Amino acid sequence: MPQKYHTRHPDKAMEDPDEILEVLRAQRLLTIAMSRDGEPYMVTVNYAFDEGSRSFYFHCSTKGRKMDFLKANPQVWCQVMEDRGYVQTECEHHFRTVMFSGTAEVLTDEGEIRAALAMLIEQQEDRPDPVRERLLAKVDLDKMTMVRIKAREFSGKKNS
Repeated sequence: MPQKYHTRHPDKAMEDPDEILEVLRAQRLLTIAMSRDGEPYMVTVNYAFDEGSRSFYFHCSTKGRKMDFLKANPQVWCQVMEDRGYVQTECEHHFRTVMFSGTAEVLTDEGEIRAALAMLIEQQEDRPDPVRERLLAKVDLDKMTMVRIKAREFSGKKNS
């Protein structure tokens, strides 16, 4: 069992599950930290979030650094950040972040891939219907990879 850390500033801890879900639902970018043979790598992707399964989905190329790292070590650390802006004359930045560890896996079932892609379009697009119809009809699944990150325990921090 990994060691559990507590924030040095308990007043900044975001522990309300509803507030954590609010951040995850509203944001569009997920930063993923990975490691391979002691070498770190970090990348930011757009994502779809499935609340019921606590899963995050993103698509990428079938080859490249991201896939090499995930294949070597599927254990990841992730962060979703809501930037509320810098406060002039206060010398501080307002934000809310949600962090979690998870396990990444490449989806192989075509139905699951298409469902995840549809969810991604739904959550990213303001008008998803025409985009979903156009992209799902012509997507070449041999040229893309859909990855699911199954999240473990969420933690959050905020500076309002």
